[in-house]
Amino acid sequence: MPDLEQRPPLPPFTYDDAVIKARKAEDAWNGKQPEKVAMAYTPDSRWRNRSEFLQGREQIAAFLTNKWQKENEYRLIKEVWAHTDNRIAVRFVYEWHDDQGNWFRSHGNENWLFDENGLMAERHASINDVAIAEQDRKFRWEGDVRPDDHPGLTELGL
Repeated sequence: MPDLEQRPPLPPFTYDDAVIKARKAEDAWNGKQPEKVAMAYTPDSRWRNRSEFLQGREQIAAFLTNKWQKENEYRLIKEVWAHTDNRIAVRFVYEWHDDQGNWFRSHGNENWLFDENGLMAERHASINDVAIAEQDRKFRWEGDVRPDDHPGLTELGL
């Protein structure tokens, strides 16, 4: 019987495994369901997100709930930068607007460390926000998941 706490692919990661992990994370974050997203992390997962430090699924879910209440029409794309046996580095960009209708493009890098069950034990994120005009948006798909034919970061020149 499979371990209910497993999140394939499991380490050690190939490049293809890393791409699958990044896309699963992208899809989950675009779904904006904090409790569901938090289950991809170990129960005691440690995070650094910008200048915030979190530990555990409860804090992660609370953080994401707050995030997605502020970041309207959130759309995210992730791309693998590098990987090793149990670590993946991704770069990402997301677009969103605040309650006043001001649009932003947030650029970032994440370093991920996974346990043997494929759960993320550590996440270190550095992120910068850039104000953009609504007409300069590049992430305009409908629904929660980026369509397979939508360009990625490299193709968009980001």
